[in-house]
Amino acid sequence: MSEIIKIYEDKPSEAAIKKVVAVLKDGGLVIYPTDTVYGLGCDITNSRALEKLAKIKGIKLEKANFSFVCSSLSNLSDYVKQIDTSTFKILKRALPGPYTFILPGNNDLPKEFRKKKTVGIRVPANNIALQIVEMLGNPIVSTSIHDEDEVIEYSTDPELIFEKWNNKVDLVIDGGYGDNVASTIIDLTGHEPEVIREGKGSLDVI
Repeated sequence: MSEIIKIYEDKPSEAAIKKVVAVLKDGGLVIYPTDTVYGLGCDITNSRALEKLAKIKGIKLEKANFSFVCSSLSNLSDYVKQIDTSTFKILKRALPGPYTFILPGNNDLPKEFRKKKTVGIRVPANNIALQIVEMLGNPIVSTSIHDEDEVIEYSTDPELIFEKWNNKVDLVIDGGYGDNVASTIIDLTGHEPEVIREGKGSLDVI
């Protein structure tokens, strides 16, 4: 049975963060707040959880374009090929922030993503998400929660999210109302940055 847990962004309780991390380590799926829309994620090292995430989204795992949520740029080199100075400067300017950057993946990607040439990296400006990833010790693989209702593209109310998702996920974090604008996606794998989706993040960073 799923559970909803209240965490305050300005002062996340360590006990609550520990609880979330325990669920992730156990292969659970968690809905959590970011600096844009609420995200649905799992531990990047847990194959069973990755399969569950792909199944919920109705896609094959190897075809999934999930993003990797990191707590800082320091663990980028675990999954990303060496990047040049100008690319790093863009990341440094923009992150933490409402961006997903597409970067060239390296050979150390988890086996489920090894065939992928690129990875989407997120470092959200949200204290709850960052502390979860930090305590977990590796990225969360994440996707946003779409609402089938055309009226609201993304769910913003944690109580309603819980009602809708409680039979599919293990834990919903109530971190207050979410945003309904998704992250800006920028592809940094070519010669010039390419905007794939304009979202909450300003394009001034490139």
